[in-house]
Amino acid sequence: MANVGSLKNELASKKTTGVGTAGSSIKGMLESPAIKKRFEEVLDKKAPQFMSSVVNLVNGDTNLRKVDQMSVIASVMVAATLDLPVDKNLGYAWVVPYGDKAQFQLGYKGYVQLALRTGQYKSINVVEICEGELIKWNQLTEELVIDFEKRLSDVVVGYAGYFELVNGFRKTVYWTKEQIEKHRKKFSKSPFGWSKDFDAMAKKTVLRNMLSKWGILSIEMQTAYKGDMNTVNAAAVDSGNVDENIEYLDIDFSVNEEGINEPHYEPVEVHP
Repeated sequence: MANVGSLKNELASKKTTGVGTAGSSIKGMLESPAIKKRFEEVLDKKAPQFMSSVVNLVNGDTNLRKVDQMSVIASVMVAATLDLPVDKNLGYAWVVPYGDKAQFQLGYKGYVQLALRTGQYKSINVVEICEGELIKWNQLTEELVIDFEKRLSDVVVGYAGYFELVNGFRKTVYWTKEQIEKHRKKFSKSPFGWSKDFDAMAKKTVLRNMLSKWGILSIEMQTAYKGDMNTVNAAAVDSGNVDENIEYLDIDFSVNEEGINEPHYEPVEVHP
């Protein structure tokens, strides 16, 4: 494994806030022996294809080319350790420009994928509920009655999430669109995603909240949850096995309109 000090020096020497020369571009950084070796350790034979997708991702996004490329490397390494593609068209994970830094962001499909990998989920889903489809929702008993044949329009009024574990435990949640909007205004630091695909971000919010409170979270899922839209430091590139190292993620705090610092994620609850 690459030496921590040598890798940090390697990254520091290639730090850039713009497109830069070939040596300081994302392609040049990925060709660094230390960084290349780290990706190969994590992804094995899939490393070349993954690194090629990172180059295409950055070259195809003007905003990503403007941010600190070291933060891009750190962000895609989180996706690599989770074995999730960063192709924005697939919707599993994204690298999001935020100020002059890049941040890792997990899509709702990524949460579903990580949940299924645990082998503990018999089924898991989240869907939009349109006007007329919601018949009944009891927040206490979690009795949710939906009739998709009664849709009055394509206007989305809420989002329903559901999972069943292999041991028979089930969970159903329902969020109104107003609840989603309130959550977005309180916790979202970046408009990325919400302006492009509000429904996908809303479904992610429902899944993320439901799984963190009532689901079975593997170490891999905890890592993804902790890293989702939080600042990732360069040490992520040189961290050890993901099952043993989730501390390399720096939790960032956002500032609300009142100037109060507050974390934009909820505490993770792990259920044995």
